Parts: sequence; structure tokens; C-alpha cells
Amino acid sequence: MNEQELTWVEEARRGDRKAFSRLVEAYQRPVFNLTYRMLGNVEEAEDAAQEAFLRAYTRLGQYDPDQKFSTWLFSIANHHCIDRLRKRRVTHVSIDDNPVLQNLEGDDPRPERKALDKEERLEVQAMLEQLAPEYRTPLVLRYWEDMSYEEIAETMDVTVAAIKSRLFRARQQLAAIYQEREAAAPPPPAQPATAKARRTADERPQPTMLRLALASW
Repeated sequence: MNEQELTWVEEARRGDRKAFSRLVEAYQRPVFNLTYRMLGNVEEAEDAAQEAFLRAYTRLGQYDPDQKFSTWLFSIANHHCIDRLRKRRVTHVSIDDNPVLQNLEGDDPRPERKALDKEERLEVQAMLEQLAPEYRTPLVLRYWEDMSYEEIAETMDVTVAAIKSRLFRARQQLAAIYQEREAAAPPPPAQPATAKARRTADERPQPTMLRLALASW
């Protein structure tokens, strides 16, 4: 947290609403990104982000200046998202705006490449939906928000060891789910014997999240 943000936090804690508005402007996008990736719905994510900021404002007196404000704010937003997921009993994570996965497309304009990219995104989406929130949350924070183990642990109110364990189990589950889906998938149709069409199913590039999952075995 830079000195300006630290000043805003201190002023907001003293009741300066304008200072808190500056904090909202600074963090509204990353907070929305987190709520959207956790909830998968724009309108619900917007509501969740607003509620997170409201809760943060009413709890400023509980904020510990020794803790990063962003981590504290993410913790509030994450807990609220988990509450929403538990209430609706349906979990969903959007991966469309994940820059890691978007990089798979590169500059290749071929429609078959784009179709494959979309298929891969949908495949990862379906796999993530099978994970429980306690495993999906650290995955989102780690690979979407690029947070450290320590920051994730603070956000989820657990130990670093617990986060590492959950990430390991989450990757194991993803790998198992992926292997089951591959085993159940029908064989690819015969292709013309051209140089561009000789790639086998095993040669097909795997989405980044799948590579991470399989690498844990």
C-alpha cells in the first residue's frame, strides 16, 4: 500500500467519507474482478462488490493498520461471495477474462484455433464447477489474482499450510476430473492427411489451468 492509500485509510477511519471514496475508486475494479470470478454473473458481482465496500466502511474500526488494506478488503469480499454461493448452492467461476487463459489465443486468427480456444475455456469452466468453494477460492485467488500463499491465507482466515494443502488437493481433483473427461471423450473423427491436420488429441495444447493441475501429480 502506497503512502497516498495509507493516508486515505487513516482519514477514512476518522470518518472522512471522501477519503473512503478514493479507496473505492482505487479498489473497485480488483474487488469486482474477484466477485465476478467467484460468482460468474455481472449483476450479482456488482451487488457483491458494493456490499463488500459497505461492510468495509462499517468495519473500518476493526481494520488493523499492520495488515494490507487490499488483503483485508479481499477477505470481506471473499467471505460475502462464499455466503452467496452457499445460499444458492450453485457454484460458478468465470474464466473468460482470465489473462493467463486469454494468452492461449495469441495472434492466430484462424477460426479453428478460436473454436478450440472456446472449447478449452468451456472445458475448464465445467471442471471448476465441480470443485467445492473451499478449493475453488484459493485457485481463483492464486491463479486469477496472482496472490501469494500468505495473502490467500489472510483472506481466507486459515494458515499458509492449509492453503498449500487446499491448492494441492484442488489441483489433484482437477487432474482427476480432466483424466476422467478425457477417458470418456469419444475418439476424434478421421482427418485429411494434411500437414496441418495431423495433430493428434494428445498433441492438442492444454489450457494453462489443466497444465497446472496435471503438473501436481
